[in-house]
Amino acid sequence: MVKLDKIYTRGGDHGETSLGDGTRLSKAAARVIALGEVDEANAAIGLARLEANASVDAILARVQNDLFDLGADLCTPIRDEEEVPALRVVASQIDWLEAQIDALTAALPPLTSFILPAGSPAATRLHFARTVARRAERAVVQLLEAPDEAVNRLVLIYLNRLSDLLFVLARAANGMGGMDVLWLPAASRKG
Repeated sequence: MVKLDKIYTRGGDHGETSLGDGTRLSKAAARVIALGEVDEANAAIGLARLEANASVDAILARVQNDLFDLGADLCTPIRDEEEVPALRVVASQIDWLEAQIDALTAALPPLTSFILPAGSPAATRLHFARTVARRAERAVVQLLEAPDEAVNRLVLIYLNRLSDLLFVLARAANGMGGMDVLWLPAASRKG
């Protein structure tokens, strides 16, 4: 259980922050950057919820909660012998994302072109959240590639699936794809 008696601690005033295991790191460290990108993705999803219908809102609410689990996972480096197992992303969370993607995709018309991140206000917010989730994914890849960093690989897979889910939710919010804005390659070239 989290209990916050005080919002500010002054502990980060010198450019460091604490991880879940108490380790102090620079706020510019790859792990802290990844945590910040995940936090921003969660906030972008919160914005998307402002335009979402009830069923999409329920999906996004669960995703936001899962992103807090994912942040807790990233915030606690993997140790060989953990006294208390840390909160980790698990395969069932990814399976749930895939089930949502599959159900939505089955109801959408097939794509015949790439689509632009546009359309209805709800779709546009979902597309924006997708791009922020992709940035979080790239930050986790950088963390995974950093020497001496132990990270749950399911974090990366979750973020990859999340951006796919946000893409199909955006198409659904565009009138089940009917209002998708198609990319027209070289449409503005002269000649």
